[in-house]
Amino acid sequence: MDMNKNEATYNYVLRLADNSMILAQRLAEWCSRGPILEEDLAMTNISLDLLGQAENFYNYAAELKGNTVTADQLAFLRSEREYLNNLLVEQPNGDFAFTMMRQLMYSCLAKHWYEGLLISKDEVLASLAAKALKEVKYHLRHSSEWIIRFGNGTEESQQRNAFALTELWRFTEDMFEMNEVDEMLLSEGIVVNLNDIYPMWKAEMTFILEEAGMQIPEVHNTIKGSLQGIHTEHLGHLLCEMQYLQRAHPGAEW
Repeated sequence: MDMNKNEATYNYVLRLADNSMILAQRLAEWCSRGPILEEDLAMTNISLDLLGQAENFYNYAAELKGNTVTADQLAFLRSEREYLNNLLVEQPNGDFAFTMMRQLMYSCLAKHWYEGLLISKDEVLASLAAKALKEVKYHLRHSSEWIIRFGNGTEESQQRNAFALTELWRFTEDMFEMNEVDEMLLSEGIVVNLNDIYPMWKAEMTFILEEAGMQIPEVHNTIKGSLQGIHTEHLGHLLCEMQYLQRAHPGAEW
């Protein structure tokens, strides 16, 4: 596709916004359902952190679009094929171990991703990354502590850990896929090369998993397609619920 730098930046910022928005929605599903009160509050707070990040990125995307759309419209009025979030974040919560493994994998990615964006020549993108990074580091610490606890716990917690890792590892290639948007913005010094992030992400994941008595699994049925708007069946169901209010009452505001 032919695009200019502004259009490419818009597309890239939407990826970041969609990742935060969809994962925030998934974590919000745990509200009042957490295994213990403290963790119920923790997951709700992480969800709110991600929602704030999404709003910041959507606002910037709307600005890049020329203020012809709002952050709310970008979040709630696009079709499934227009979302660019990683397939990982749209996966259903499953049990608590599954949710924490998903959070661990994404938070570890986000940490290295945002650290790379700190030196972006796009000052707005760099500042948004710096703000989000503070929260993401806590999300990573929180989820890693749970995964390590499960790995050194009972036989059942270890089995649940292992199942979550095997199921979710299928989406790792999708997390690091790049396209012509990345190529254009890399040449401008605006974004980070995900190929450079991958070994750092994998090394940190390996360390955390070893602390939990686990190893990176051999997975051959990898799934990808998010950059083309090709998602798993779960995103459509999530969007039906997430977008209901805006579609039923156009223009509704809090």
